[in-house]
Amino acid sequence: MRAQRLIALIVALAVVIFGAWWVIKKRHHGGGDSIVVYYTKTDGTTEVPWRVTLGPARDPKSVAFYAAAQVLAGPSSDIEAIRFPAGTHVRAIELDGSTVEVDLSGEVGKSAEGGLSETAEFKSLVWTLTDPKTLPGVDAVRVRVDGTRVATLPGGHFELDEPLSRSNF
Repeated sequence: MRAQRLIALIVALAVVIFGAWWVIKKRHHGGGDSIVVYYTKTDGTTEVPWRVTLGPARDPKSVAFYAAAQVLAGPSSDIEAIRFPAGTHVRAIELDGSTVEVDLSGEVGKSAEGGLSETAEFKSLVWTLTDPKTLPGVDAVRVRVDGTRVATLPGGHFELDEPLSRSNF
């Protein structure tokens, strides 16, 4: 009887230790060592997820910055995808409740492809930053260009004056 109690105590202790380790690891690492980033196929509508390794920073603002930068970089060059214009980069990221504000460089306005391309570019950005596994609680993205809110990009095809959510696409 005493041996059975000792075994039960050891098993219970092992379960508690494993559970505590799992909770601490999940909280410390933000759910894993990678995030999902989306790109839009050349059909302009299909979003494809791809996993990228997450760097050492795990706070939400750093994860948002990294995720946005990965969207702008796009998938490897051998994959056919709609990409942001060359040179476009993230200038700053701010978190405001359930909205991420992304300040993009002016190169974003150099898209020569038109409305389909502009829509696809921002769809990828919004889908990535509103993925609940990447940034829990974020459901909208507000865009600035060179620090300024703009109504549209120079082509005038895609409205940026209000926060964007997945339902915009």
